[in-house]
Amino acid sequence: MLVYFHVRAYDLLLMVIVFQVLAASWILLGEMAPYLLLGFFIAGLLSVVVSPEWIERHLGRGGFAQVVKASLFGVPLPLCSCAVLPVAASLRRHGAGKGATTAFLLSTPQTGVDSIAATWALLGPVVAVIRPLAAFVTGLLGGAVAQAVDRNDDLGLMESHHAASASGDCCSSDKDSEATLIKVLRYGFLTLPRDIGRAIIVGLLLSGIIAAFLEPHALEGILGEGVLPYLVAMAVGVPLYVCATASTPIAASLIGAGLSPGAALVFLISGPATNFAALTTLLRVLGRRTSGVYLATVIVGSLATGLLVDAVLDAESLALPALSVMSTAHEHAHGARGGLGFQEVCALVLIAVLAAAMWPRE
Repeated sequence: MLVYFHVRAYDLLLMVIVFQVLAASWILLGEMAPYLLLGFFIAGLLSVVVSPEWIERHLGRGGFAQVVKASLFGVPLPLCSCAVLPVAASLRRHGAGKGATTAFLLSTPQTGVDSIAATWALLGPVVAVIRPLAAFVTGLLGGAVAQAVDRNDDLGLMESHHAASASGDCCSSDKDSEATLIKVLRYGFLTLPRDIGRAIIVGLLLSGIIAAFLEPHALEGILGEGVLPYLVAMAVGVPLYVCATASTPIAASLIGAGLSPGAALVFLISGPATNFAALTTLLRVLGRRTSGVYLATVIVGSLATGLLVDAVLDAESLALPALSVMSTAHEHAHGARGGLGFQEVCALVLIAVLAAAMWPRE
């Protein structure tokens, strides 16, 4: 009887913990959902306007101008650190230099229209501008260094016949507006959510755990001040596989728990840009030297961005919604309840989109 009571008490405690995590995650989901749905739609538009063939045609050459273009083009594209690899490999195969390829690999996974929308929702407009700007600058610097250290870069085999055929990409060949809209909706609300849906769910659950069980400012007492919080954020971010969108609620919950905005930016830059699986592929595509430049750029760029942001900007100037959102999530996890408003309806729509996209297909 006593054993049965202990088992029942353990089950009850587990149910309470799960409920608290889900309740906190629900608040975060509601805050992100309207912006993320808009981001999915814009990503669908980009998938039609900016095809892989179009990218190859514009970046499939060497030179510093291609480094600039590669870093710039990579910022809005909704590709994670693994999805960007085949595109970058194709760029390399079609003549892009290591500098342009490195710039594209650095700027693309750090951000995208969907993650910019989520960043605006949880971290405010200032960080939503700083994040893509940091992606562009790190891509530019990393690409320039890669090009400088590998002057004898073998540009690979230019496949001119492929480049010629690329001129008939989806933008020019599809004149039917209805068919174009279907392509936009298919990519934005099926393909993209299928690619990053699991990562978003994991990110929301991790954020819910942090929001539910860490009191506001708890991390300040654990990590203290100085450079340690930045190093810890980078040590967690570099080996972890997390896409730019999924990393946003995690960063927001860490800020709510007391991590500085600059240290959170270190995680937002280093997490999406690197993971062990991607680095092994980079070694094959770019070689050891350029892969070293890539990793060093991520480390130095993320630390420099984080330190600069905390040195120049304070919490008031950043206008961080995360502080109030995490407080609300913490209260919601411990008993407070809300109604069904616009954000909650968008959250339900987003859940339906993710479920439909990830539903197993025969």
